[in-house]
Amino acid sequence: MQSIGQAKPTRFVGGLSWRNLLLLLIVLCLVSITMAVMLGPVKIAPLTVWKVAMSHLPFWGPSIVPDWSKAQEHIIWEIRFPRVILAAVAGAGLALAGAVIQALLRNSLADPYILGVSSGSSVMAVMVIIFGALPMFGQYALSIAAFLGALVSMIVVYMLANVSGIITTSRLLLSGIAISMVLSSITSFIVMMAPREQGIRDAMFWMMGSFSGAKWEYVIIPGCAVFVGFIFLLFQYRGLNALLMGEEAAKTLGINTNSLRKVLLIVASLLTGVIVAVCGSIGFIGLMIPHIARFLVGSDHRRVLPVSVLLGVLLAIWGDVLARLVLAPEEVPIGVVTSICGGPFFIWLLRRNSYTFGGGNR
Repeated sequence: MQSIGQAKPTRFVGGLSWRNLLLLLIVLCLVSITMAVMLGPVKIAPLTVWKVAMSHLPFWGPSIVPDWSKAQEHIIWEIRFPRVILAAVAGAGLALAGAVIQALLRNSLADPYILGVSSGSSVMAVMVIIFGALPMFGQYALSIAAFLGALVSMIVVYMLANVSGIITTSRLLLSGIAISMVLSSITSFIVMMAPREQGIRDAMFWMMGSFSGAKWEYVIIPGCAVFVGFIFLLFQYRGLNALLMGEEAAKTLGINTNSLRKVLLIVASLLTGVIVAVCGSIGFIGLMIPHIARFLVGSDHRRVLPVSVLLGVLLAIWGDVLARLVLAPEEVPIGVVTSICGGPFFIWLLRRNSYTFGGGNR
């Protein structure tokens, strides 16, 4: 790191300036969203995709003359668009949470699930899937149960790590791992006790992540959470840079590490919990994307956070496209796709001499 929050003007991969790199990623995200909506059993023209989307805008919509069928509108607006946007939101949120957790714990192997959030969600989710728990919430029972599980596990980890009002990195990490292992064992026991084979299959599918149940109403809360979380974390980039340098260095720079750590823990856990509640546990995005972002733009979180968000969007969208098209009409859990496709690239990245975790710009 060159300095706390004051990176020197420089050029990044391919000789691109910071502004051009960000612009390139935004364009790639828009192209990816368009293509992801187009691809499927029913082919859709790119212009039709955006005309249908804009026709639902409050003021612009009435001025667009429909030249598409009702079936096309249903496929685009009710089926594919919510799924693609949910994938984008989930990818952005998990990448964001991963970048924060890695800086918080100063651990290159940390991901959004290391604090037991995913394990807590899984316990409650399999209870709903296998035994039909929380029937009073109807179609939202799974999402609500998963979020409650994430919330409870997060509170337990926080209480275990908090000794005399102080949370240290090592206590936080070990508490998270311990709770995660206990809850994973409970989940395995519940799955083993499942009375129906289909219940086991559904539970396993949910635990590996999927956007197949996407609806517009599922997008709103995670979307707002990711947007607000991103803006908040962007204002905390100096603190994140300081934490990455080490606790003593951060204190020397005047950072209240204990307070900052608590706030970042809550934000990252809530982000992860909201996403897991609607999509299940999607592995690898939160671990891999922040490393790729640091490889591209160095360790300054003013740049790492936006680039992580955009890369997370790209990976989640294309991972979902592969998940639904490779074995169509069957669907592969997206967690399987992100791991198979992202793993080799991640290994190649880590073996490059020019990349170091938190060790400064290339």
